[in-house]
Amino acid sequence: MKTPRGPKGGAEIRDTVSHSELGEASISASSMKDARKARTDEALRAAMLTLLEREPLETITIRKICAQAEVHYATFFRHHSSKEALLDHLAKDQINRLIKLALPVNDADGDGPAFQTLCHYVDQHHALWSALLTGGAAGAMREELLNHALMLAAERSPEHPWLPVELATTCNVTLIVETLAWWLKQPREAYAPDTIARMLHRLLDSSGLLEGSDYPRRKK
Repeated sequence: MKTPRGPKGGAEIRDTVSHSELGEASISASSMKDARKARTDEALRAAMLTLLEREPLETITIRKICAQAEVHYATFFRHHSSKEALLDHLAKDQINRLIKLALPVNDADGDGPAFQTLCHYVDQHHALWSALLTGGAAGAMREELLNHALMLAAERSPEHPWLPVELATTCNVTLIVETLAWWLKQPREAYAPDTIARMLHRLLDSSGLLEGSDYPRRKK
């Protein structure tokens, strides 16, 4: 039986509407799938953070993460290959935030508000940064931090005419990261964030990296 044709190609109009509705349904289903994936990702990240506050990374298992996140064990592997991969995913956002706080090291005002902000941020995320900077993946994390810092520093104007940006960034980040790693290994109550901020300020000040001195270049 032939499809009835309305005026001015009614069948074609109905076909067009049908395809349009099908496309909208497909987009809607895709959006719902993306939303579910995002919720699961967030639940897994939150679970890892919660567990890190309770115990060291070495004792955290994927089953513990799934139980805390209230997701199925098999679902975990649709998002991450291992707990280390989840930690790496969680760390990327934290790395960007930490580097943006660490870059303004030339603030020589008082005890250095930039250092205070940095240290309070790390203290608020003590368990996570302890895992990142003092755990088994600490070496790789230091390299990742430095790479991110160098990329961001490349967009900034040189603070010192005598010191290349790449070298200044490497020195600054290394000193800051090693100081933070040392701090995170100490008893929690041993040093307040403001105390470490003052240490960082004085360390970089004594190194000359906070001063805008016109150190002469070597003549060719």
